[in-house]
Amino acid sequence: MEIVGTLLAIAADAGELPEAAEGRGFGLDFNLLDSNLINLVIIIGVLVYFGRGFLGKTLSERRNGIASAITEAETSKKAAASVLAKQQQNLAQAQAEATRIRSEAEVSAIAARDAILAQAEQDVERMKAAADQDVVSQQQRIVNELRQRVAALAMQQVEARLRSDLGETAQQTLIDRGIATLGGS
Repeated sequence: MEIVGTLLAIAADAGELPEAAEGRGFGLDFNLLDSNLINLVIIIGVLVYFGRGFLGKTLSERRNGIASAITEAETSKKAAASVLAKQQQNLAQAQAEATRIRSEAEVSAIAARDAILAQAEQDVERMKAAADQDVVSQQQRIVNELRQRVAALAMQQVEARLRSDLGETAQQTLIDRGIATLGGS
């Protein structure tokens, strides 16, 4: 209220009281500097008087909003840093596990390769032994066949020679002796 009183005092000094203006009626004031200055003072005064609470409240709300946003951002930053550290730790563990699995796989692969090579060597030796056995049995079969053929050919030659060299009487005497030997007399 003091501002309004002050404004009225300034207006009275300028010679523009409402009582004075009543007698003149409605008119235009072409003194721009006086009227604009007074209008500006009145507007600024009203704005300061009535706008102080509103503006202060708005700025306070804005400051509180900014402070809470900063607090939330710091909290989020700390949480993100914590999550990042945990994920980096998980990544390090996963990499260590992958390295361990890779080394175990290499050891297993070497062991499997050695086992396969050893088995292959055993299979080759067994196949060689089986092939050698087959060769020996084939040789024995062939030798037996050759013996049988040689014996059959020898018998044929002996029979042919006996028929040609022995006469009828010599053959009969030989047969009688064979029968007598078999007969046991």
